[in-house]
Amino acid sequence: MTVGERIKAYLSEQGLKQNKVAEKAGISNDKFNLSMNGKRKIPLDEYAKICNVLGVPAGTFLDGSSQEVEE
Repeated sequence: MTVGERIKAYLSEQGLKQNKVAEKAGISNDKFNLSMNGKRKIPLDEYAKICNVLGVPAGTFLDGSSQEVEE
């Protein structure tokens, strides 16, 4: 499971809408959707914004071996 897919699952569990999180994070819906479906790597700055919007620690969606987030 990619980082984006983990975030997508978290959003679903919390009853949060992807478009609202994308808007609050300042990320276009298209880019956000691609990332959540594992079709686009998430830039580090976007990942930080997403975690900030969700109020979770940065390591929440990482598994230690993931290379889905770009520096």
